[in-house]
Amino acid sequence: MARLTLPTYDPIASIVLDRDSPVPLYFQLAQQIENEIRDGGLRTGDRLENEVKIAEDLGLSRPTVRAAFAYLVDKSLVERRRGQGTTVTKEKVSRNVKLSSLFDDLTVAGKKPATKVLRNEVIRPSDLVKEVLNLPEGQLVIYLERLRYGDDEPIALLHNFIPTSMVTLSSAMLEEHGFYELLRAAGIFPHHATQRISARNSNAAEARFFEEPKGTALLTMERTTFNERGRAIEFAQHVYRASRYALISTVTVED
Repeated sequence: MARLTLPTYDPIASIVLDRDSPVPLYFQLAQQIENEIRDGGLRTGDRLENEVKIAEDLGLSRPTVRAAFAYLVDKSLVERRRGQGTTVTKEKVSRNVKLSSLFDDLTVAGKKPATKVLRNEVIRPSDLVKEVLNLPEGQLVIYLERLRYGDDEPIALLHNFIPTSMVTLSSAMLEEHGFYELLRAAGIFPHHATQRISARNSNAAEARFFEEPKGTALLTMERTTFNERGRAIEFAQHVYRASRYALISTVTVED
């Protein structure tokens, strides 16, 4: 294990890495910096040491540190500006719609996220899933069904399909971390997605999950997520309680 001591202007006293852990080093580094930000140890405007110095002090490669910084930038926790280095960003009350997980959205909104994994199993894909994910004949998928809570209140029922060749996720990991966070930790980076949002009434099973009467209004979202090379890495079919969740976007007028 190694420790990083930073100049007095940076509140991080030390970073501890477990080199025997299966968790990638860049993810360990990013998570500890994220925890410092969430806990208030690092405040808005605080500057992080440059990646060369961090790499030297921790015995890491520059690409590893760069990946940790990219992860933090992607979560809008820090920003990088030429000539100013990497600084902690201001906490955001609202934000434009972007490719993020409900786990992250609840955290940003100040609601404590929790997850109950209902199913985590390998299955044969339906024709729709096979087509959307462009799977070869015989390819199996991991099917996840999770109930997501915010402040102990059921918010959404999440269904995800992922090719088995990409990643394996334990139920324990899924109950502790956001889905996209775990994909990034495995070296799989969601880049863009296509999604369709609609509405319908709940069936009896969904009503029980959400502790609402049958027929209550639900928002639905069907999303296909791609990596930067354009490969489909996930197909999702989610339902949200319309009384507890809203999707907000900004639209502009074309010239």
